[in-house]
Amino acid sequence: MIVPFLGSLLIRFLYLTNKKKFHAPSSLGEKNFIMACWHGELLMIPYAYTKYRKPPHVKLLISEHFDGNLIAKTLNFFKFETIRGSSSRGGTKALIASIKEIKNGYDLGITPDGPKGPRHEVADGIVVMAQKAKVNIVLVEIKASKFWQLKSWDGFVIPKPFGTITYYISDLIDVSEMSLNEAKSNIREGLLKHEK
Repeated sequence: MIVPFLGSLLIRFLYLTNKKKFHAPSSLGEKNFIMACWHGELLMIPYAYTKYRKPPHVKLLISEHFDGNLIAKTLNFFKFETIRGSSSRGGTKALIASIKEIKNGYDLGITPDGPKGPRHEVADGIVVMAQKAKVNIVLVEIKASKFWQLKSWDGFVIPKPFGTITYYISDLIDVSEMSLNEAKSNIREGLLKHEK
């Protein structure tokens, strides 16, 4: 349990020691939604969500891989609950569980290119969940002015202290009338809007 605890302290430290800029709607309304960001930008996502929901009422779809286990336990310190599974492991079970939890009133957090990529490619799950549960999607880009980047498949980003973290949070996106490919393309474009 020590590694997730230290991870949660690191996230808080990095947030506190950086300037923050939010380019975001003032409200996302009361209806629940799916919040999405790339796997490589996941570290600082708690503060994008808690801008709108205090206390948190969200379940994050996290893989059953070892790194997913660490992420799940770390985010538990922010009172984020989790659903375990992914496109490569326990996919159908996780899809059904996610739709059920959305219908129970929870928001859902997802990395549409996780857990193993390809990087910046949107899997079908996010669109299927949004359409079947009849909820909108919110896209989040998190950009740090100074950062370390891991040599992992997702190019995982860790902001350095004493820079600026900029959050770009979209308006609610309705994919109910879109085809699968159209919705995936819109999500991908939205999550790459501020990519350098």
